[in-house]
Amino acid sequence: MVGFKPTDVPPTAAVKFVGAGTAACIADLITFPLDTAKVRLQVQGETKAAGSMKTAQYKGVFGTIATMVKTEGPRSLYNGLVAGLQRQMSFASVRIGLYDSVKQIYTKGAEHAGIGSRLLAGCTTGAMAVAVAQPTDVVKVRFQAQVRTAGGRRYQGTMDAYKTIAREEGIRGLWKGTSPNVARNAIVNCTELVTYDLIKDLLLRSNLMTDNLPCHFTSAFGAGFCTTLIASPVDVVKTRYMNSPPGQYSSAVSCALTMLRTEGPLACYKGFMPSFLRLGSWNVVMFVTYEQLKRAMMAARGSWEAPF
Repeated sequence: MVGFKPTDVPPTAAVKFVGAGTAACIADLITFPLDTAKVRLQVQGETKAAGSMKTAQYKGVFGTIATMVKTEGPRSLYNGLVAGLQRQMSFASVRIGLYDSVKQIYTKGAEHAGIGSRLLAGCTTGAMAVAVAQPTDVVKVRFQAQVRTAGGRRYQGTMDAYKTIAREEGIRGLWKGTSPNVARNAIVNCTELVTYDLIKDLLLRSNLMTDNLPCHFTSAFGAGFCTTLIASPVDVVKTRYMNSPPGQYSSAVSCALTMLRTEGPLACYKGFMPSFLRLGSWNVVMFVTYEQLKRAMMAARGSWEAPF
């Protein structure tokens, strides 16, 4: 079998917390260009509707990546990476790393968790994560959406972005889009973690697979597809609202209604393919890495505590 074997002692909350943040950062490093392509496709119609200067038109996932490399250089695919890694260390650590602990609170220590307890745990950790990590998400989206060739760069660096947003839009500007982000992450967390949980449990209880890499891969891929399908409309609204200049939209609801009125219902699924490619691949890398990191850290802890 490839990878670490399951340990006799279940991983602690601290191991899950650190492991989730680390695994999410590794997944972000690998899939970040797909996320940037998704953001560019999601805000493309908005740019045209706002009547701003002409920018490159994007068509499809790989067409968007090719256009960005051609017009802005390869580094543009990693715009906002620093903020993205900051986000994952605070965001994923809470929403994924604390999921099992919160689930145990709702089940009151019962061995088998029902669907209701899993959904409640997913909503709780998702909302907690947004409250902690929202400023990093705002900065990440702003960096990914800015086009270097269109009248200069919006922000000169990650810290400059935090300072500029706070100065021009107030501290509340760093928490812009919190409502749609809470809604999105309640949906994403419930779909992603609960689907992964359910698929993995089903595979193990049916003896179709053992608790190893193929099982983790299959569960993660299924979770990525379900999450993209359900969360895409909220994700588009969240991205546009967080990226919008002050005064463009009065609220997230106004952003959604404007998008539907000017571009139609299909705008809700703009950037679906890069979203799926990104979420599918991100889920696979993150969950497989997370499972292995938990086992590796528990094995290392066991060897440290073992008597000589």
